[in-house]
Amino acid sequence: MASWFSPGAEASPPDTVATVDLGSNSFHMIVARIADGDLQVIDRLKEMVRLGEGLTDTRQLLPAVVERALACLERFGQRLRGMPPDSVRAVGTNTLRQLDPASSFLEQAESALGHSIDVIAGREEARLIYLGVANGLAAGDERRLVVDIGGGSTEVIVGEGVTPRLRESLHMGCVNMSRERFPGGKLSADRMDQAELAGALEIRPVRERFRRADWKQAVGSSGTIRAIATVVEARGWSADGISADSLDRLRDALIGFGSSAAIDLKGLSEQRKPVFAGGVAVLRALFTTLGIEYMQISQEALREGLIYEMVGRIRHEDVRERTVSALCQRFDVDEEHADRIKATALTLYGQVIQPWGLTDPDHPSMLGWAARLHEVGLVIGHSQYQKHGAYLLHNADLSGFTRQEQAVLAALVLGHRRKFPNQEFLVLPKPVRDYSRHLCVILRLAVLLHRGRSPTTKPCPMLNPDNERLRLTFPDGWLSQHPQTCLELEQEAERLVPAGIRLEYG
Repeated sequence: MASWFSPGAEASPPDTVATVDLGSNSFHMIVARIADGDLQVIDRLKEMVRLGEGLTDTRQLLPAVVERALACLERFGQRLRGMPPDSVRAVGTNTLRQLDPASSFLEQAESALGHSIDVIAGREEARLIYLGVANGLAAGDERRLVVDIGGGSTEVIVGEGVTPRLRESLHMGCVNMSRERFPGGKLSADRMDQAELAGALEIRPVRERFRRADWKQAVGSSGTIRAIATVVEARGWSADGISADSLDRLRDALIGFGSSAAIDLKGLSEQRKPVFAGGVAVLRALFTTLGIEYMQISQEALREGLIYEMVGRIRHEDVRERTVSALCQRFDVDEEHADRIKATALTLYGQVIQPWGLTDPDHPSMLGWAARLHEVGLVIGHSQYQKHGAYLLHNADLSGFTRQEQAVLAALVLGHRRKFPNQEFLVLPKPVRDYSRHLCVILRLAVLLHRGRSPTTKPCPMLNPDNERLRLTFPDGWLSQHPQTCLELEQEAERLVPAGIRLEYG
């Protein structure tokens, strides 16, 4: 994806992009062509993997489910073979959010797919779902409620036009609701009542906010809601969507079948039968609790939202940039000082791109954002403000950022001064760990050079790396005229030793 900083000639943006959604129930892939500003979907693949049903109490995946998931990703990978990394975006949702970080599944999945996989937070998933749904609807700025029932979570969003205003991710989906409330696939009125009550309890903390959000239209996305719509329309219970009455009749029909295996409904696939009752219970809980009377259906969802997000970044419309700007304003960051550090950091970065292999278009972006946010923790307190800032960035809801990106941003801010936080980088995946350590060193040097906070332009030294050995070269006589900087560089050289970096200067 294109970046606002690019050393040398900027690479041409890709004309074909692909997204992969590793959901708790199904895996989806879309390949689209960008032509004259329009988006044309040229390929779609979907497989019902039911990743969520393989999640154990110890946050591991059952071997049979791992095998099923990797086989699917290998098939997806065959279609994506030859596509450059910046033209493919793959994300994992609820089940991967719950998976033990020490599990090897994500690494295996990336190998099978042939591309990196980002695990996104629930509210970020909600934002991307809304982006996909809103772009697929007829133009209009009316306020709408969007609901997406996945395998392990349900996203609920209220927005206007293409802008989400209120979003939540609820820990209930068709897979976990079916597993917990309909064990063995047994269906009864009492089990359905208990499932709907459990759904209502999950919605309860956010119920009033969504009921009072003054939305005029309810829209459902995802395979679960589309499957329900297909069934009620085939039965003649509703036309072009899902009515509350049709959902009541579907509930009664499911109870009458007595078991998931016995369900016989036109338009319902065999693969979806084991998790269908759970999905219906979740949707009925939403209808009842939020006062929905009718829901229209969207064919777009998370994967389309990812496509539109990629196109936005290619066109230099990166929501992460807006998120960082909003944080700077909210926490009263000294933006003039931060911008000076950012400019110096990017100049130093430009000198080490090739020797340190920092060639990913997102590397300068992450460095620039860390420079702008390095003092965000001052709003809490000056003492150890780098720790306050790291905590905020690691745990805040940062639109556009993946969990891994937030972890990297937090590590950079934590490491911009004082002791080098080796442990924070060691817990990151190895490829991310290596580039993040080097970006942190660059940020530290840029902050050091502006320690006096003077608006006066300072000479930017030459930075020459030789593996983990760094040489900073200043103009003749400059260091002798600035003894404080010289002392700070001496201290910095000592602090970088535990990081395996040897700093020389002169």
